[in-house]
Amino acid sequence: YRFPYYVLGWKDANGKLAMEYLVTNWTQENKLLLQTTLQKWMFCRLERWCTKPWRSVMIPFVNTLLAEDDKDRRMTLFYEACSAFAQYETMAAPSILEMALWKEKLKSGW
Repeated sequence: YRFPYYVLGWKDANGKLAMEYLVTNWTQENKLLLQTTLQKWMFCRLERWCTKPWRSVMIPFVNTLLAEDDKDRRMTLFYEACSAFAQYETMAAPSILEMALWKEKLKSGW
């Protein structure tokens, strides 16, 4: 069963995101799980939107997060990555919508 990407933004009863537990409880297994999750959550969506330049900005950002040993710095990097991704979604949404409408217009032969 696949969960939609937006569940990663949900907080638990303690006000924490699921990803925060991975970032703060740093083990090799959690590091690999976080890497896979970020790849599916961020990079696959950026690929689908055909936004390779933005993907090239986010990859080093995430690699720095994964290489960081300090828990507080790792948490800061995680929040910065989420913020940057949300900012990009906000900027890209109108363009993606325009592209989808344009494709529909071409399909309909209008």
